[in-house]
Amino acid sequence: MEVLRAHRDQKSAIGGRGPQLTDILKMLQTTISRKRTFICIDALDECVAEYRVKILDSLHQILRRSPSVRVLMTGRPHIRSEVTKRLSGRVTSIRVTPRRHDIISYLHSRLDGDTTPDAMDSTLKADILRKIPEDVSEM
Repeated sequence: MEVLRAHRDQKSAIGGRGPQLTDILKMLQTTISRKRTFICIDALDECVAEYRVKILDSLHQILRRSPSVRVLMTGRPHIRSEVTKRLSGRVTSIRVTPRRHDIISYLHSRLDGDTTPDAMDSTLKADILRKIPEDVSEM
């Protein structure tokens, strides 16, 4: 309720902006201080670097004040050192890589569900099934 009220108050303020980062952190801190909380952030590597730093620093503050909070983040390996540094080493990293067979199965399901099958010939389909699994394995 407090989160909704703060958001509504900020929206009605001049300029109609949403809550600022400090306001959001206070609301989160109030909410998570009562219960065990899980925060999930997907594709952190796709976040602009400037905002990623703010997110990680904010998470560091939350984790420092609320030891019962757990954070699950996904992102590509190139941000691992930044995450570890910003969260003061309180990180367990698990590498997840797709298997070639899984990628090909997924592609088959998507290609079979194509709503415009006439737009693709067998050569293009074969190229897709060959090239995409190669490219994904290099990520």
